[in-house]
Amino acid sequence: MAAAAATPSWQPQEQGFKEICGLLEQQISHSSSADKAQIWQHLQRYSHLPDFNNYLAFIFSRAEGKSVEVRQAAGLYLKNNLRNAYKSMQPAYQQYVKSELLPCLGAADKHIRSTTGTIISVVVEIGGVVGWPELLQALVTCLDSNDLNHMEGAMDALSKICEDIPQYLDSDVPGLAERPINIFLPRLFRFFQSPHASLRKLSLGSVNQYIMLMPSALYVSMDQYLQGLFILSNDPSAEVRKLVCAAFVQLIEVRPSFLEPHLRNVIEYMLQVNKDTDEEVALEACEFWSAYCDAQLPPENLREFLPRLIPVLLSNMAYADDDESLIEAEEDGSQPDRDQDLKPRFHASRFHGSDEVEDDDDDVVNTWNLRKCSAAALDILSNVFGDEILPTLMPIVEAKLSAGGDDAWKEREAAVLALGAIGEGCINGLYPHLLEIVAFLIPLLDDKFPLIRSISCWTLSRFSKFIVQGIGHPKGYEQFDNVLMGLLRRILDDNKRVQEAACSAFATLEEEAAEELAPRLEIILKHLMTAFGKYQRRNLRIVYDAIGTLAEAVGGELNQPAYLEILMPPLIEKWQQLSNSDKDLFPLLECFTSIAHALGTGFTQFAEPVFRRCIDIIQTQQFAKADSTTTGVQYDKEFIVCSLDLLSGLAEGLGSGIESLVAQCSLRDLLLHCCMDDASDVRQSAFALLGDLARVCPVHLHPRLSEFLEAAAKQLEISKVKEAISVANNACWAIGELAVKVRQEISPVVMTVISSLVPILQHAEGLNKSLIENSAITLGRLAWVCPELVSPHMEHFMQSWCTALSMIRDDVEKEDAFRGLCAMVKANPSGALSSLVYMCKAIASWHEIRSEDLHNEVCQVLHGYKQMLRNGAWDQCMSALEPPVKEKLSKYQV
Repeated sequence: MAAAAATPSWQPQEQGFKEICGLLEQQISHSSSADKAQIWQHLQRYSHLPDFNNYLAFIFSRAEGKSVEVRQAAGLYLKNNLRNAYKSMQPAYQQYVKSELLPCLGAADKHIRSTTGTIISVVVEIGGVVGWPELLQALVTCLDSNDLNHMEGAMDALSKICEDIPQYLDSDVPGLAERPINIFLPRLFRFFQSPHASLRKLSLGSVNQYIMLMPSALYVSMDQYLQGLFILSNDPSAEVRKLVCAAFVQLIEVRPSFLEPHLRNVIEYMLQVNKDTDEEVALEACEFWSAYCDAQLPPENLREFLPRLIPVLLSNMAYADDDESLIEAEEDGSQPDRDQDLKPRFHASRFHGSDEVEDDDDDVVNTWNLRKCSAAALDILSNVFGDEILPTLMPIVEAKLSAGGDDAWKEREAAVLALGAIGEGCINGLYPHLLEIVAFLIPLLDDKFPLIRSISCWTLSRFSKFIVQGIGHPKGYEQFDNVLMGLLRRILDDNKRVQEAACSAFATLEEEAAEELAPRLEIILKHLMTAFGKYQRRNLRIVYDAIGTLAEAVGGELNQPAYLEILMPPLIEKWQQLSNSDKDLFPLLECFTSIAHALGTGFTQFAEPVFRRCIDIIQTQQFAKADSTTTGVQYDKEFIVCSLDLLSGLAEGLGSGIESLVAQCSLRDLLLHCCMDDASDVRQSAFALLGDLARVCPVHLHPRLSEFLEAAAKQLEISKVKEAISVANNACWAIGELAVKVRQEISPVVMTVISSLVPILQHAEGLNKSLIENSAITLGRLAWVCPELVSPHMEHFMQSWCTALSMIRDDVEKEDAFRGLCAMVKANPSGALSSLVYMCKAIASWHEIRSEDLHNEVCQVLHGYKQMLRNGAWDQCMSALEPPVKEKLSKYQV
């Protein structure tokens, strides 16, 4: 198949046409996967020919004698090819492909029209509207024709462009008097009234794509759009009604002012459609309530509808007959999990600071449905309206809970879900009855229906904070113990769904109860380790989490031989069973991190094999990254991140006891490599470990100190900070930790780091709290160890630095920063004069300076300025301070 001359009248050669058609026919026939791979390779060989895409376009558009399946296969192959090859194709061949696509817009077969739309959208995405002036004219002609095939084909292509690249139609196009969206919008509105449901659906879906962008064409036509939505609101097509709901939800989120004049009608409509017989329509309508509350619109607009809305939400919270959870709930707990049963997992890299991101992963990967959406709406409404909703809600909940008989179990389950959903928002009204509510829920943990057992676990976890608060009085303690034992019983349930719910609920209770768990540690550990031996792979991850959370909750209480005898042997056995490339190792590494942290030096007896294995894993992964074929290992950065975090846990737990382990291995070089990795989460964990090692064994970092400092300083460049703020945060913290250990040796990078820290402090708004705190502390530590380098520049940053220092709570790191402040003032007293008020506020932010020598230094600084400022200047400075600040400064005898 020789390449034909690049002319517009390109013609396929018979042999090439037949061969490619033959391969496509084989590809779509039901042959084995081995055959398919071979056919794929043949097609790939053809794809290197410059006019291969022309053949595909020809087969797709003109091979009339061939089946629709073969033509469609050619079209889909063409679409995938164009994604990679379009820009490198000869212009004449690009033109040929485009000219073959346009006539297919009106093809008789629906599948051909749909594939045409998909390919057109890809070409526009790559080449823009500018590169294809004939397309816009063809679309307009088809839309304006009265032929259904042509209108549908053009509408399909247009809807895909609106979905994938809406901004392309809202841009100026050379040669066009107006933007394409201005040309299409009136036609889209006209199709709202088409007798064909397909055109109503595609046109409305296309306009909806512009709510976020809000081009001026839509802005000025808003009344027409809203009138169109009202007309379509009772459309016989469920897909159209769903899009009407989606439009109202988006408008209330981003442009609520447009809906305000019509708000009562919209709310009334959404309330009706929330009961739609089509679950997808009802689900889209149900999204409106959370969106309304999130938009922080006046609650009173919604208040009068609550007595009608709440029963609808409760009714929709019962399991649908086809809910996948009903099938899952029947699964036997002894049945091994398949790989596809395992949810994706997300490891949060180690973060040094005060505002670590909360891990909110409640069922994120499970299917979102009407039941969950209704419960989420009830939750958010309870947070907005609080106890106001109880008079409407509680009689329905009580009626559902008292519904007897096996047939009514879904109603009972929905009532328990409702109690959990309002557990935070309505707590004031529920609190006086909490003992009764919990007493009612505990027996449900033993209900015959597994989904009632599992939802009872979740609902109890929603009240766990208040259950723990009641421990102080005898009845409250008894109830806490009953909940704890009830959840432990369910952890050993035979049903996988109940195991999962019980373990998650128990982890929540652990976080709230903390050291209150100490008296029950033995029985808790026995239950968790029994579950550890019983669970299949998916739920095993949740047990690891519950063990890790327990270790964090009770800390050093865990460090007793009797407890370690129950806890460690099964974990070590599992640790030995798993290979270095087994992903089931991730949650175990995380679990060990929490245990090492909790046990402190008590972990010493387990440390060496754990430490060595982490080094091996990092090394293996670094080799795999360089060359996975030779190592035979698939690179996965998460192995490195989890291993670095466990090493950090060991460094924190063992303290200087880790020194002998670090001395015997290549950790320093591996760590430097990780600090320069291209993945931000690897760098984040690497700098956390660098800081931890700087604290406990800086001597082993020494030989490559300048490289570590250079790598860390690079993370503080403003472009890097914006790209990966958590990496910058950890790098900044690590520099400060190194500074206090290596002292003057840090001087070569001091000014580079200072020049990065100052802009961070001066533009603190919009950056996270931890980065500001760490920047202020590290600047202070650098000033402490190298005052002669930092103090000449202090007047440039004193104000913003002191503002940041005054936000930091009392601790050792703050002490270091203030030692830096005192050292700088000593070296350059005039540098702080213009910022004296800010410095006084920073000093007053101390609750109490525990270090006597620092307290004395701060006294000297203040007295020095008092003597320096004569003729009433000191009093003037004092008068600018608030009375509470002045009162705090009196501790320093000024």
